[in-house]
Amino acid sequence: MSDRKTFALFVGVFLGLWFLPVESARLQGAIYEGLALTQWYAREHVLLCLVPAFFIAGAISVFVSQQSVMRYLGAQANRLVSYGVASVSGSVLAVCSCTVLPLFAGIYSRGAGLGPATAFLYAGPAINVLAMIMTARILGLQIGIARALGAVAFSVVIGALMAFFFRKEERERLGDLLTVPEEPPTRSLGQTVVYFALMVGLLVFMNWGAPEGDHGVVWQGVYAAKWWISAALALLLATVVWRWFSRDELASWGASSWDYAKLIFPLLLGGVLIAGFLLGRPGHEGLVPSTWVDAVVGGNSLGANFVAAVVGAFMYFATLTEVPIVQGLMGSGMGKGPALALLLAGPALSLPSMLVIRQVLGTRKTVTYVALVMLLATLTGWLFGQLAD
Repeated sequence: MSDRKTFALFVGVFLGLWFLPVESARLQGAIYEGLALTQWYAREHVLLCLVPAFFIAGAISVFVSQQSVMRYLGAQANRLVSYGVASVSGSVLAVCSCTVLPLFAGIYSRGAGLGPATAFLYAGPAINVLAMIMTARILGLQIGIARALGAVAFSVVIGALMAFFFRKEERERLGDLLTVPEEPPTRSLGQTVVYFALMVGLLVFMNWGAPEGDHGVVWQGVYAAKWWISAALALLLATVVWRWFSRDELASWGASSWDYAKLIFPLLLGGVLIAGFLLGRPGHEGLVPSTWVDAVVGGNSLGANFVAAVVGAFMYFATLTEVPIVQGLMGSGMGKGPALALLLAGPALSLPSMLVIRQVLGTRKTVTYVALVMLLATLTGWLFGQLAD
């Protein structure tokens, strides 16, 4: 950085501190909201969501060959298979926009094409079976069906467009990966499948949410037994790791998982802090007054849908929390179109996730991905609003 830029930065920081309205109740509340949201995220999502996701991402990098990933998710793979697998992943994982990031980084670094990888990135948090059911029951069948169809379509369309826009760069990236010689497997395909299934199962059941209202006997039964199921899966995983993996392999697995943690974790916490400071927690206000949002998302104009998509894209939603939030906004006058736009953009994106995606894909690809999500959410919400009215 040049001396002129350094001096300008010093002056800007000095003036900002000089005129900072520290006595403002809104500023004090926003600071509290940022810290409160970060604390909540650390308590609720780090140990049970992020840590298992880091280990799964590290396992993908170490134990899954690039050739295997490219065979099913690479640019030359069968489109029906690659996008089909990516677009339904959320129904299995049911993770939030931040938890899916290590998994996305893992498959992308191992040779997955940009299209299937970004389809997986969107679908992971967006296509959640319980969220679709809750949406239909709480917000109405129309919005529930529209959200389910829109989420599946978005994952495929966004992935295909990303692959098309950056096809030249992708050919160069995947061309370099094709030169890597394939190493002979040390375990059978069945052993590898069991190993990853146990890790994914552990991630899913440890985060199995409490049922709200009547969600069926099965869901409530699984929730009641979630820790017994998780303990059984953890015991099986420990047995598999002890019997099938060498000490050197385990060391490589740990090192790779740590690399993902170093890359992603600081950005996530910083992003959650900023998101809480600006927009607050659900039901609480940050620096931006909620009345500003309520005032511009009524009706079904393109502007209202765009604002809903942008707010949804930058705000952090934990899995399933978007439904009661939208319910409250609709009670305050939010139109059906903007409600759908927020549901399609919100769970799949957040400010913390954008910061991490930029580290993996770079600025141009990240801006394009975010813009596609917001654009499609805006247009789909507006069209839905027209049909619903």
